[in-house]
Amino acid sequence: MDLMAVTLHVNGSANRVEAESDIPLLWVLRDQLGLTGTKYSCGIGVCGSCMVLLDGMPAKACRITAAECAGKKITTIEGLAEQADHPLLKSWLELQVPQCGYCQSGQIIMAYALLSEKHDPSADEIDQAMSQILCRCGTYPRIRQAIQQASEMMRAKEPS
Repeated sequence: MDLMAVTLHVNGSANRVEAESDIPLLWVLRDQLGLTGTKYSCGIGVCGSCMVLLDGMPAKACRITAAECAGKKITTIEGLAEQADHPLLKSWLELQVPQCGYCQSGQIIMAYALLSEKHDPSADEIDQAMSQILCRCGTYPRIRQAIQQASEMMRAKEPS
């Protein structure tokens, strides 16, 4: 087992970890940093439950190594949760989006990335972006509604 030291910038903090060169970021987040909001599900990058933001872009933590993330800004669901007043999180709770909740951290990360890029996404754009995250409970209509509501709330806060 060949370990290497890697500094990961996660949720605004620098974290020096020792990891195998090929270990997925997911396992370093969960096992070494205790950030268990990022979920393991398929392990092959299909379901999206492990979604994080990597330099602001969505990335599947089971498919990228911790070494590949050195020097990049990583945001997990825990980092977004610090923004409890964010319209997306408010809408998610108000509309009671989760059913089982397992995929929700990936869903919220993807929705956050979408709204960061498109302030007024269409239903089709929402569906296309969110199709990268598998929801076994089928809460897609509530997910779409929450994203639309958050988008409206965000636009209402924008200066005229």
